[in-house]
Amino acid sequence: MTFFERFEADVLSGKKTITIRDETENDYLPNSIVQVSTYENKRWFCALKIKGVHAITFSQLSNFHAKQENMTLSELKCVIQKIYPNVKRLYVISYEIFD
Repeated sequence: MTFFERFEADVLSGKKTITIRDETENDYLPNSIVQVSTYENKRWFCALKIKGVHAITFSQLSNFHAKQENMTLSELKCVIQKIYPNVKRLYVISYEIFD
């Protein structure tokens, strides 16, 4: 799994506890351990334990999701639209740092 470098500190600090992806990344299994690297240069920075994967539509994004992403709802919607333009069906992947 990759994250943009700008999200690394939030992931490592536990401020970001979910990631929202499109259907190409919805096949993570609960309790599985995934290795995480930066999107830009593929630098490994941690391992995560997947807690769950749940389908959601763009219109269902809420302040709850934004808080889990450590941003405002408007920031979250803007980021999602930039990464996944015109995608309506998304997947919320919850996780925790795996030691």
